[in-house]
Amino acid sequence: MKAVIMAGGEGTRLRPLTCHIPKPMVPIANTPVMEHIINLLKKHNISEIAATLYYMPDSIVDYFQDGSKFGVNLQYFIEETPLGTGGSVLNADKFLDGTFIVISGDAYTNIDLTKAVEYHKSKNSKATLILKKQSIPIEYGIVITDEEGRIVRFLEKPSWGEVFSDTVNTGIYILEPEVFNYYKKGENFDFSKDLFPKLLKDNVPMYGYITNEYWCDIGDMNSYRQTNFDVIENFSSNRYTKIKEGIYVGQNTFIPEEVVLKAPCIIGDNTHISEGCKIESYTIIGNNCYIDAFSSLKRTILWNNVRLGRSVECRGSIICDFTKIQDSVHIYEATVIGKDTLVEKNSTIKPGVKIWPEKLIPSSSIVNRNIIWGTKPQRIKFTENGIEGEFNIEITPETASLIGSAYASTCKKQLPILICTNGSRSAIAIKQSIVAGIISSGYRVLDLEHEPLNVLRYAVRFYKGSAGIYISSKNTDNLINIQFINEYGANIDRKSEKKIDQIFIREDFQRCSAYNIGSIINIKNFYELYIQNCLNNIKGIEKIRTKSPRILISSLDERGALIASLLLESIGCKVSVDYNINKFSNLDGYVKYFSEQVKSNFLFGAIINSSCENFIIIDEKGNLLQQDIYKLLSYLISIKFGEKDLIVPYTTSFAVDNIANQYNVKVTRVKSNTAEILNQMLNKTDNLYLNVQYILNFDAILSTAYITAFLIENNITLSEAVDTLPKFYTKHQEIKCAFSDRGRIIRQIIEQNKQDKMELYEGVKLISDKGYAIILPDDHKPILKIYIEGYNQEFADDIAEDVINRLNRMLKNP
Repeated sequence: MKAVIMAGGEGTRLRPLTCHIPKPMVPIANTPVMEHIINLLKKHNISEIAATLYYMPDSIVDYFQDGSKFGVNLQYFIEETPLGTGGSVLNADKFLDGTFIVISGDAYTNIDLTKAVEYHKSKNSKATLILKKQSIPIEYGIVITDEEGRIVRFLEKPSWGEVFSDTVNTGIYILEPEVFNYYKKGENFDFSKDLFPKLLKDNVPMYGYITNEYWCDIGDMNSYRQTNFDVIENFSSNRYTKIKEGIYVGQNTFIPEEVVLKAPCIIGDNTHISEGCKIESYTIIGNNCYIDAFSSLKRTILWNNVRLGRSVECRGSIICDFTKIQDSVHIYEATVIGKDTLVEKNSTIKPGVKIWPEKLIPSSSIVNRNIIWGTKPQRIKFTENGIEGEFNIEITPETASLIGSAYASTCKKQLPILICTNGSRSAIAIKQSIVAGIISSGYRVLDLEHEPLNVLRYAVRFYKGSAGIYISSKNTDNLINIQFINEYGANIDRKSEKKIDQIFIREDFQRCSAYNIGSIINIKNFYELYIQNCLNNIKGIEKIRTKSPRILISSLDERGALIASLLLESIGCKVSVDYNINKFSNLDGYVKYFSEQVKSNFLFGAIINSSCENFIIIDEKGNLLQQDIYKLLSYLISIKFGEKDLIVPYTTSFAVDNIANQYNVKVTRVKSNTAEILNQMLNKTDNLYLNVQYILNFDAILSTAYITAFLIENNITLSEAVDTLPKFYTKHQEIKCAFSDRGRIIRQIIEQNKQDKMELYEGVKLISDKGYAIILPDDHKPILKIYIEGYNQEFADDIAEDVINRLNRMLKNP
C-alpha cells in the first residue's frame, strides 16, 4: 500500500503563520503537521509515500529530505502551476501502481487507516471517502450515503439550507488508479468538485467510511489553536520527559524549581525558563526559546527560537519563530505575531491583532489593529568588501554600535579586537560608535587610530588579536565602508557574515555588567613597528642600498604614501612622492601624467589605492602593467622568493601552471572571492611572517619593496621581467542577469553541455579544444562574470563570441 500526501497548500487563512512556511509545516505540539501524518502512515505500515508540492516546496523537501530519518521513503512531485487536488495526485501517476491512500498534509488526525482500507476492500469500492460527523458542517463538503454506505450525493460547502447531513469529507481517500481515466496528466481538476461527481454519475462504486476518531482541518486560526490544545490534552511522546502528569519537557531544557508549571503543557528542547515565571495550562513552548524572569504564559503557543524579556505577559497568543519580545510587554487573546518580529519594551498588543513577519513595534506602543505593511528590523547589507552605506543614513552611530556588538559576539573574548580608520571625520565618528558596542560586550579594543588596511592586517597577527575592523570613507566622506578581519588578518567568510547578520537582526548580543566593560588601549604610529618587522623579512637589502634605485610613489591615502616612502628609504631607495593625484578629476588622466614622470627617471612607479592593498604599477618605460600580467609576475616573484605552493583564484590563466611546472612548484586553485584567497594564504603562516604571495597581492606598500628586491637581485628592469612571462590570451566580460534568472541560466548551460567537458567547482567551466570559458554569477550584483582563455587570440575571440551569444539568447528567451 502506498500513500500520497497533498502538501501544496498555501494556508492563506492562517497568515501570518504561513507567510514564511507552507501550511503542512505549521507545528502542532512542536511538530509539523505533515510529520504527524507521516507518523500515522508509518504506524499503519505505509512507508512508500509521495508528496505533491506547490507552495514553498523547498521548506518541505529540506525538512523531510528522502524520509529515511522518519522511517519512510518519500518522493516529491512539484507542480509548476496549481492542478487542483485531483490534478496534483495524478501528477504522481508514475508512483501509483495499485490501491493507494490520499491524505491531506495540513489536517491533523489519528484515524485508523487499516480499518478504513479493510472497509474499502470489503465493499469492492473504487473510491472510498473517509467521513466525519461535524456539528457545524457548512465549512466542509457534505457527503450523503445510503444504508450500505454507498455515496449518493455531494454538496461542496453548502449553505445552511443545503445541509442535508452532518457527515463531512475529511479529504482522506482510498482510491484505485483507474478512477483517474477521466482526466489526463497535467489537467487541473478537483476531487470533490470534478472527479467524484463524474464517478457518481457513471455509477462507479463509491463508499463513505464514517470514523469517530479525531480529525481536524487546520483551516483557520481558531482550529489551529484548538487542535494544539486537543493534542496536548492526551499527549505522549518518546521525545519528551514526563516530569509531572500532563507536563512534558524536552532535552537540555533548564527550568528552576520555583517556576510554576500547570498541566497540560509542553516545553521543547534547549529552552531556558528563568526564575519567577508562570507557565500555565494549555501552553506550548518550542525549541531554543528563552523566557526571562517573572514572565507569565497561558494558553499560548511559542514556536522555535522565541525570546521573551522580563515580566512579559502572554494570554491566548501565538508567537512565531525568532521573534523577540522585550521587557514588560503585554500580549492578549487571539493575538498572532509573525516570524522575526521585534516588540520593544512596555508595549501592549490588544486582543485579536495579527502582526505580519519582520515588523518592528517601538517601545511603549499600543497596537490595536493588524500590522501587515511597515518597517522591518534593519539587516546588515554585506558587499564584496564588508558593509557599505551612506553616513548617517544607512550607517548611523546607533547602527554602528550594534554592528560592533554583533561582531564582538562572534569573537574570542580573551583576545583583543583591533580597529582603525583611514582618518576621515565620518570614519572616526563611526569607529567611536563601533568601539562603544564592542566594549559594552566586555571585549578589549586596541585602537590603532589612522592606519591603512594592510597595516591593520599585520597588526592583528602581531598582537595575536581575535579580529580587526577597518573603517574608511569615500565620495567626500559620505560613503562608509566597514571591513571585518579575522584572527589571521584575512577577510571574514560568508558564513561569518551571516552569523553577524543573524545576531544583529535578533539583537542577540553578548552584554556585560558595568564592572566588566572592556578597555580601550590607544596605539599610536604602529606603522613604525610594521616597517621594522617587514625589514626583517626582506632579502638583499645590501644590494639595494648599493644600487640606490629611484622609485616614484603616489597614493590617495597620504598616510600610505608616507609609510611606503619610509619603508623604501629604509632599504636604500631614493623615493619621490607625487602629491598631484587630487588635482585630477579622473584616474585615467592622472595615470597618463604619472607614467610620463616615471619614464626614464625611475626603476618603476606605483599609484597605491586608499586602502594600500592594491596599486597601479608603471614600468621604467612608462607602460602600465595590466592586472593579469601583474598577477602572473607576482607568482613568478613569489617562486623566486621561495614559495612552493601557489594559491591562485580558480579563474587564473593556465599560464601560471607553465611557470609552476618550470620551477616544480604546486598550484592550488581556490574560489575567487577575496576572503577565500586571503584565508588560504594567511592561515598557515607564522604571525610575524607574511608569505610573499599575500604581500604581492594584498599589501601594496610592502610589494614595492619586494618588487625592488626582485629586480635588483636579478639585475633586470620591470619590462624585462614581464618579457620573460609566458604568453596568454584572456578576455573578461560581464552580462547583466537578474537574480531571478541566474539559476535558470546556469541550469540550461549545464543541460546543454552534458556531453562536453565541463567543471563545476566555481560557476560553470566549459572546456573545448580552443580553450575554456568560466560563467560565474556575481555574489552581490545582478551580473554574470565571464572569464575566457584561448590557446591563441583568435580562439579566445571565438569562445567569447559563442558564449556571449548563447547567454544573450537564453536571457531573451526564458
